[in-house]
Amino acid sequence: MAGVTPPALDPGADRRFINNVSNKVALARVHDAAELERFRAVQRLCYRCAEEVAGTLEPGVTEREACRRMRRWLREHGVDDWLHTPFAWFGDRSAFRGFRVPTQFLPGGTRLEEGMPYILDMAPVKDGYSADIGYGGVLGENRIWERLDADLAGYRALILGLVRERRTFADVYAEVDALIERQGYDSRHREYPGRVIGHQVGVIGGILPKRVGFPFGVRFLQTIGRELVKERLEGRSPLWNGAAQSQHPPTPGLWAVEPHIGFRGVGVKFEEILVVTEDDAYWLDDDLPHVHRWARRETTA
Repeated sequence: MAGVTPPALDPGADRRFINNVSNKVALARVHDAAELERFRAVQRLCYRCAEEVAGTLEPGVTEREACRRMRRWLREHGVDDWLHTPFAWFGDRSAFRGFRVPTQFLPGGTRLEEGMPYILDMAPVKDGYSADIGYGGVLGENRIWERLDADLAGYRALILGLVRERRTFADVYAEVDALIERQGYDSRHREYPGRVIGHQVGVIGGILPKRVGFPFGVRFLQTIGRELVKERLEGRSPLWNGAAQSQHPPTPGLWAVEPHIGFRGVGVKFEEILVVTEDDAYWLDDDLPHVHRWARRETTA
């Protein structure tokens, strides 16, 4: 999710703005099992979409066509709004090679070829509940991709362990990038607008229409704008990166976390929801494609 720049602070105006919209949007209630199940259902829907669309990918398909397939599939399965519309990155674009401006993240005309890595990324909303996921794969075989994907498994455990230790978000970010450097890879989440490795996820509502201010849903922009102001007043941010605004212990809520590593023209990432409470953390779901893939690899090693 790209960074969003908040307006200059006027505490009085900011608090009035928060009060005006606070009844329309809400952070997830991390101790409400029924609410967490709603988020889990949307996340699983995303991964079903990613797996089914990945199964249709063939040489010659473009990023734009892959995104159209994802969007159509999600609409057919009840999605009615977006945090952001689907993205697809093929080949060296999976590692964000040559990206200089935000528009380069948008799906383009790059065609998939045998041996190419790909990333499918989507963030739909269904009945107000949202998820944001990243799904990596390769068409055919690619040894570099296999090595990166095997190493990516360690980042899931690393992030969870550090958050449970109540290390600051900025510290977690730095530890992730330090591991990337030790392994000889490149940190690709640093290339996202805002250099984010994660962002808060909540319930999306409000009176604005369910439309897209491409590529973001306008209700999501309302939500993230409100949270940027609210959290900034408290010295925090709903965006997780290595900046000063992330120099605080983990904020309770749901966080879409997306470590992204690259080597030469190959990029690999996962993105899924991390639940953070006042004194603990856990991944919202372990029944996910990349978790099963890593387990199978361990079994056969």
